[in-house]
Amino acid sequence: MSSTPRFLQGTYAFTGAGLEKTVPLEGLAGLQVPDGHRAQTVYFRGGNPTEELVVVALLRDGVVMRLFPIGAKDAVHVPLSIVEDVEAPSTLELRVMAPEGLSGSVVVDLGVVEV
Repeated sequence: MSSTPRFLQGTYAFTGAGLEKTVPLEGLAGLQVPDGHRAQTVYFRGGNPTEELVVVALLRDGVVMRLFPIGAKDAVHVPLSIVEDVEAPSTLELRVMAPEGLSGSVVVDLGVVEV
């Protein structure tokens, strides 16, 4: 069975609504798992140039799967050692949780293998 690497990556702006509420990353579309396939997330890398802690949330069909806290002016690389299948039809999405009113951007790179 062949596999296809897929990525959600880039630098995206946001305006925070509090550390308890996810908000979209402006311009970042979700990743659809097509019928007849499944996907596995294998790593997350992120960078936060703001002066505050932010949390990037990985959602599957609107439900939080994983949280990636990123400190102020910091970066993280998280190899995901607990890998689970995401069956089709599903949508993977990255959102951010940040202090209310904080405007900034984050750098994200989510690696996914589709089989």
